[in-house]
Amino acid sequence: MNLNGLKVMVIDDSNTIRRSAEIFLSQAGCQVLLAEDGFDALSKITDHHPDVIFVDIMMPRLDGYQTCALIKKNPKLATTPVIMLSSKDGLFDRARGRMVGSDEYLTKPFTKDSLIKAVSEHSLNHPR
Repeated sequence: MNLNGLKVMVIDDSNTIRRSAEIFLSQAGCQVLLAEDGFDALSKITDHHPDVIFVDIMMPRLDGYQTCALIKKNPKLATTPVIMLSSKDGLFDRARGRMVGSDEYLTKPFTKDSLIKAVSEHSLNHPR
């Protein structure tokens, strides 16, 4: 799978998750942007316009649902795919994610394959 040049942002307060996502995505040719929380992410998103955004649900200050809702409310970012990351695989979390406009839901710990598959599927639907 060649994802050369795709800009992917990973928003997670866990350093381990950010690092592993960065390694997996870099190996696939993506440009990776990292953020520790929603506030940190929003300014970077405005500056860099990533092609796909992964956001952890459970984060301090601004959680994943709030972050996703803010991204989707911005007309310039509304079509950017947002994929929720969660350690819980619950129907409630999935439904709530859809309500704020998320495009997919990935359970942690993710594998390299599941991460790459999500990026490739959503980047095809979101031509640059």
